[in-house]
Amino acid sequence: MAKQDYYSTLGVAKDADLDTLKKAYRKLAMEFHPDRNHGDAAAEQKFKEINEAYDVLKDEQKRAAYDRFGHAAFDGAGGVGGNGAGGPGGFDFNASGFADIFDEMFGEFMGGRRGNQSRARGGDLRYNMEITLEEAFEGKQATIRVPGTEQCGACSGTGGEKGAQPTTCPTCRGHGKVRATQGFFTIERTCQSCSGTGKVIEKPCPTCHGQGRVAKDKTLQVTIPPGVEDGTRIRLAGEGEAGLRSAPSGDLYIFLSVKPHRLFQRDGANVHCRVPISMSKAALGGGIEIPSIDGSRAKVQIPAGTQTGQQFRLKGKGMSVLRSTQRGDMYAEIVVETPVNLTKKQKDLLEQFEAEGKKGSSHSPEADSFFARVKEFFGKEEG
Repeated sequence: MAKQDYYSTLGVAKDADLDTLKKAYRKLAMEFHPDRNHGDAAAEQKFKEINEAYDVLKDEQKRAAYDRFGHAAFDGAGGVGGNGAGGPGGFDFNASGFADIFDEMFGEFMGGRRGNQSRARGGDLRYNMEITLEEAFEGKQATIRVPGTEQCGACSGTGGEKGAQPTTCPTCRGHGKVRATQGFFTIERTCQSCSGTGKVIEKPCPTCHGQGRVAKDKTLQVTIPPGVEDGTRIRLAGEGEAGLRSAPSGDLYIFLSVKPHRLFQRDGANVHCRVPISMSKAALGGGIEIPSIDGSRAKVQIPAGTQTGQQFRLKGKGMSVLRSTQRGDMYAEIVVETPVNLTKKQKDLLEQFEAEGKKGSSHSPEADSFFARVKEFFGKEEG
C-alpha cells in the first residue's frame, strides 16, 4: 500500500514553515497518542505515521531529499534512515522528533523539558507582618530579620572542597534526568546520582557538606507603600534561600495583615467612623469634631433633627490609594444615644417635653406613623 504524502499526513501545505509543522504535529500527536487511545490499533498506526512525517519534514536535509525524491529518498539500506528503528520506516521513542514533542506535551508532568538542567534554585520564604491602619495609610520602612541561607564562603558556593568545581554527572551525562524505555512507553525521572543538577561533587566542602550554602539569618529593609490592604503580598526577589551550588536564590514573600482599628473601619479606599452624639445634639443640631486617619481633625455640621444611621461624607479624608496620589472618602455614621442615669429634674423635664408634644405638632413623626399603622393593623384583625 502506497504511503500517504508526509505533508498530507500532517495536514499542512508544502511551503509550511517549521513553526507550522510543529503546531500541526503537536495537535495530531496529542489526538492519537496511545495513552489516549488504549487498544486502538488504527490510532497507534496513525501516531507512527505522523511521527515519521514530522521526523523527516522538521529536518532541512531530509525535507529537501523528500521534496526531490519523495519516499524513494529513504528506501533501501543505504537511504537516509532505512527501515531501522531510528529511520522514517521505523518508530523509536528516543528518536529526536518524538523526544522534542514529548518534552513539550508532557514536560510539566515529567519535571521539565529535556536539556533544561535543574540548578536546584533556592526555596522561597514567607514572612508574615502585621501593621496598623495608620501605617497602611502612610506607608513605612520596616526592618525584619529572617532565617535563611547564604552562599558558602569556604567554597564560594561550588560545594567542592577549596572551591573545586563540580564535574558532569556520569549517570545522566549532565542532563539532570534519565529515561527508561519499557516497550512502547518512555518514562523520564530526575537523576538520583546528582539530584537533577547534572553535576556531582567528588570532594564535598567540609563547611557546607557539598551544598554550596550555609544557614544564616539576615536583616532586611522593607518598604511598605501607602495604601496597602490586608492580604497584600510584597516580593523581594533573590532574598529567599540560597540556591544549591551557586544556583539562583529563591524569593522572599512578605504577607501583610492590618490590625483592626478602635475608631475606623476600612472599606477599600474609604473609611467609616461610627460617631455617637447626644439626643439634644441630634435634636438641636450643631458642629462636632471627629478624627481623621491622617491625624487631623475634621469638622462635621449636624443639622437639627438628625437621626441614627445618617451618614456624612468627608471627601478625600479616607485611605491612600496604592500607587496613586488620590485618597478615598471618610463616612461619619451618626448614632443618637439615649440618655441614661437621669436625675429627677431631668426626668421631669423629659416628661414635660413629652406632654408638650401631645398638645401640639408631633416631635417624632416616624414613631407616630409606625404606631398609626400598628393601630390600623390591629383594627383590621379585630374586624
